[in-house]
Order: sequence, then structure tokens, then C-alpha cells
Amino acid sequence: MKRSATVLLTALAPVSWGTTYAVTSEFLPPDRPLFTGLMRALPAGLLLLALGRVLPRGMWWGKAAALGALNIGAFFPLLFLAAYRLPGGMAAIVSSVGPLFVVGLSAVLLRQRPTARTLLTGVAAVFGVSLVVLKAAGAPDALGVVAALASTASMSAGTVLTKKWGRPEGVGPLALTGWQLTAGGLLIAPLALLVEGAPPALDGRALGGYLYLALANTAVSYWLWFRGIGRLSATQVTFLAPLSPLTAAVVGWAALGQALTPVQLTGMTLAFAATVAGQLRPERPAVRTASRPSETSETSETREELDCGEDLGAAADRPPARTAAGR
Repeated sequence: MKRSATVLLTALAPVSWGTTYAVTSEFLPPDRPLFTGLMRALPAGLLLLALGRVLPRGMWWGKAAALGALNIGAFFPLLFLAAYRLPGGMAAIVSSVGPLFVVGLSAVLLRQRPTARTLLTGVAAVFGVSLVVLKAAGAPDALGVVAALASTASMSAGTVLTKKWGRPEGVGPLALTGWQLTAGGLLIAPLALLVEGAPPALDGRALGGYLYLALANTAVSYWLWFRGIGRLSATQVTFLAPLSPLTAAVVGWAALGQALTPVQLTGMTLAFAATVAGQLRPERPAVRTASRPSETSETSETREELDCGEDLGAAADRPPARTAAGR
């Protein structure tokens, strides 16, 4: 029951992220992707820093800045640029190429050899995306598609590096998330001022949209996501990711009246099926584990994750170290 509750809570994160496109197009000032990214990241990051009361130490200042740039500082502006220029369902579906990016980056950074099944499901996902984007009614906005792909690549790189680096002893997902959001927000701030000028005038509708993005959509959702990674296997957590584009497509169709052609629906189905199929059955552990027949599947899966790089939640089940950073 406890594991089921963790899965359900973790699933709230991608469901919430799937509403980003609708909120952006319906509630926020137009053509302000940098300001919108700033308003989503920096307030949430400062809030989590205040709650976590832990700052990076030593090499983690640089690592937190790098992760913040990839997962937040570059990802948010590109994400909102895509949201402004593409229908919500289309922009979200483009992100389904993320697993293929992660496979390639993992092979380079984590020395994890991709399997044939992983590559095939990744290619199938890309084909599904191409049906959605290239066969859409009317020509898709080229800049919007490029921005969506670039945001996915940035987040994929940040995910792989997070797995490679893990997190400091005694530091939980709340603090790690706060570091990244704050670093990313500080990176966006001068760029937003330079490119977009002074902040726009905000009415009650826009303030409500930004409040939702900063609190529920970012602070709470990212904390739930990293918390889930610490308590569930990597396969289980990744399986929840398709809930984000699925939510965006459903919201775009039901609430915004965004029509989907039969070809687009076919591409969506193929992309979702390929992405999910790649996560349903985890890879078998290395042959060296065969000498221990008593090893359970759960232990094998855990060992596989450790072979691929240090998991984000590796320290979640260990008591926090009594260090200055952990106090």
C-alpha cells in the first residue's frame, strides 16, 4: 500500500506538468517565454531553499549550477517558447523523443550500452512524433518545434548528469530541487531583462497563472518527482513520464478545442505505446548476477540502476549524515 501511494503521488508531477501549455496560452501574457520561465523557477526555488535550509558545499556549487542550467535555466524558456508557438498537445508530444536522447547520452556519460529493444522503442516514438508534427492540419511552426526538441534535449542531459552525480550525503530531494530551481532562475533573470525588457503589467488572471505554475506546477511537482525517484525504481518513475503529454493532449482537446486529425491520433498512440513499452519490462541484469540464483528481481533491478549511474534517490533510505550541510 505504501508503494502504491508513492506511485500515485509521483504521478501527480507529470500530470501537473501536462497542464503547463494550457495555462501558458490561456492565462499568461503573450510572447514572454523568458519572464514566464523566471516566474516559474525563481520563486519556487527560493521557497524550497527556505524550507530545506541546506546550501551546496564544495564541488556541488558547480554541479548545482550545471544541473540548474540544463534542467531549469535552458529548459524552462525553451519549453515556454514552444508552448507559445505550438498547440499544447503537439508541443507535449514532441517531448516523447526524450527517452531516445537519454539512451544516447547514457551510452556516452554512464557507459550504459543501449539494448536493441530500447533503440527500437525509441525509434518508434520518434516516428509517432513525426506523424503528429509533419502531418498536422496546417504547417507546424518551425521555431516552436525546434524549441520543443531543444528543451527535451536539455532536460535529458540534466537527467543523465543527475543520475551520474547523485546527490550529497545527507541532502534530500527538497534541497536538491531548490538548488536547481534557484540556479536556473538566476540564470534566466538577466537574460529575460535583456531580451524582453521590463516585466509586463499583470492582471489577476496572469497572477493566478503564475502562482499556480510556481507552487503546484513547480515547487510541489518537482519535489514529488525527486521524492519518487528516491523511493521507486527508475523504471517505475520513467513509466509515469507519458502522463505529461497525455494530460496536455487531453486538456488541449477538452478545454481548448484543439482538433486532432486521425493521423495525429495515430502518431500519438504510437509514440505513447513505444515510450511506455520501453519502460514496462526492465532490462535483465548483467550476466555476472546469474551465479546468485537466490537474488530477487527487485535486487537485480536495483543493481542495474547502480550500474547505470548513481540514482537520484540513493541516499533517501539512509539516515542523514550529521554534517554541516545536513543540519
